[in-house]
Amino acid sequence: MTEPTGPSQASSGQLAGRNALVTGASRGIGRAIAEAFAAAGAQVMISSRKADALKQVAEEAADRGLPGRIIWQAAHAGKPAEAQACVAETVRRLGSVDILVSNAATNPYFGDLAGLDTARAEKTFQVNQLGVLTWAQQAWQASMREHGGVILNVASIGGFMVEPMIGFYNVTKAAVIQLTRQLAYEMAPGVRVNAIAPGLVKTDMARGLWEGREPEQSRRIPLGRLGETTDIASAAVFLASDAASWITGHTLVVDGGAMIAPSVPAGDV
Repeated sequence: MTEPTGPSQASSGQLAGRNALVTGASRGIGRAIAEAFAAAGAQVMISSRKADALKQVAEEAADRGLPGRIIWQAAHAGKPAEAQACVAETVRRLGSVDILVSNAATNPYFGDLAGLDTARAEKTFQVNQLGVLTWAQQAWQASMREHGGVILNVASIGGFMVEPMIGFYNVTKAAVIQLTRQLAYEMAPGVRVNAIAPGLVKTDMARGLWEGREPEQSRRIPLGRLGETTDIASAAVFLASDAASWITGHTLVVDGGAMIAPSVPAGDV
């Protein structure tokens, strides 16, 4: 089995001279992307609601001696005023926002849509869908309209399919995929906008979907394992770099082949 590469194996200097802002970066996929960007030479502002966790990420990155610096500011991804303040602070401290990664997401409800209450629907929409638009607007107005840049939105393969229990979460991720296409059209040619659609990755947020079921879940994936956060981070470095300079409006599926797997295992046919 091929092991995933880590941030230390990112191409040195691939993002040198770039300033990035990553939301939802205190853990999981967001943290892995921030560390991979720093390993590739970018200066990175990380954001999430929890200041203590952000501080720890920045300190641990400094201890590792990554080529790029990681700084932090707490902000709630679903609150426009906090998004505006974080983008402004990024420009103040780093000079620009060359790369924006909208990774922050929430899923406060598990169950059928028939039982979804308005409060939790609005919370999910506010962070997962409207938040993505808000941060893109702020980055555009503060930096990218004048200087150009790259926006990466973290969607999900759930945005392409129907699943039990996490239906509304998937609805918001489907919206992110279409929002990516629309923003790519409207912000071209100066700004490239793409999305990444991860499959099942071993994160705390997705723990309820894989913990205690990893062997069973892995057997359903053609490449034979669940995703690691570094799998998504590697894709993010590529899409943020000049290697992807002719790619925009695209959603890159990173799922170990899960979406091509048959619904009925071969041995059961």
